[in-house]
Amino acid sequence: MNRRRFLYALPALTVAERLFPRLLAQSQAPPLAVRGLSQLTLTVPDVARSLAFYQGLFGMPIQARQGTTLFLRIGAGPQFLALKPAAAGERPGISGFGMGVENFSTDRVMSVLEAHGVSRDAGTPLTGLSPMPPPMSVRLVPGTASAGAAAARAPEIFVGDPSGIVFQLHDPSYCGGAGPTGSECRAPEPSPTKGLIATREMSHFTINVSDLARTVTFYQDLFGAPVQVRQGAAPAYGIGPGVHFLMFIGGGPGGGRGGAALGPRIDHACMSMNGFEPAAVTKMLVGYGLKAQPNASRDPLVTYISLRMPNRGGAEGGTPELYFTDPDGLAIQLQDVTYCGGGGFLGDVCPPL
Repeated sequence: MNRRRFLYALPALTVAERLFPRLLAQSQAPPLAVRGLSQLTLTVPDVARSLAFYQGLFGMPIQARQGTTLFLRIGAGPQFLALKPAAAGERPGISGFGMGVENFSTDRVMSVLEAHGVSRDAGTPLTGLSPMPPPMSVRLVPGTASAGAAAARAPEIFVGDPSGIVFQLHDPSYCGGAGPTGSECRAPEPSPTKGLIATREMSHFTINVSDLARTVTFYQDLFGAPVQVRQGAAPAYGIGPGVHFLMFIGGGPGGGRGGAALGPRIDHACMSMNGFEPAAVTKMLVGYGLKAQPNASRDPLVTYISLRMPNRGGAEGGTPELYFTDPDGLAIQLQDVTYCGGGGFLGDVCPPL
């Protein structure tokens, strides 16, 4: 934990003593040190349609393939946006995210997870990004040996959190490819178009959960996840040493934004870009065929700006937060690469070092 995050977490310690007593027994170093957020997975009914949409907008090349799942490179990689075909009757959704673990070892990660009450799920063997382990369980997808022209695949770890939200843990170099850490990806398949906006990084996820206190305890026990900033009463929990974070909403009274009624799910994902200017980005999105709207909407192919005011940690006059929805109505936020969820026009004003 760096000094900025430690100092900002101090006001929350008395709350932690009441709500999260296990935190007091943690060592200062988290059991699993994560470098940051690494990926988001979209489950979609028409992969070809989604591929055309995201490549046309962002110019993302395909950096890897796992069966029918495509991995689109974010920035210089290995971060990626995965497009996974929905099974029969499965609804579109942001179905998972990933984190890169420092000094990654399958045996060590599995051991740490089990020590924190995450049980091994012995469900039907699945491959690629398909595993959906139940809440508080982990599924290890065994690696594959190379056969003929096919490259060997690394083992993959998928975890269900207390609400059943699925995340993957892997080496920070993981790109969805071959080799012992999944870091061997061939030259990317170029996008047929340059795209209008160049994404650079992952930024954050906002997640509806069923039990807010239990969820916070889970992530802080496993990853440290200090309070990075507060948006009103809602903390953003830092993931890794940079500006990435997770925010949890819902979970009953006090959970915020009415998330409890929606049930557990990843509400939206955010990617970052250089030189964020909301009016210019909105103009590009409208030129791409999206409809600008004054208020939040989950209709497909719309864009809107929400002003986060000072009562929620925003700037005077509001910190602009820009969202758009894809052909399936999945919500993606775009912010500047410096965005940390804080104040200032770019949302980059978080507690000083």
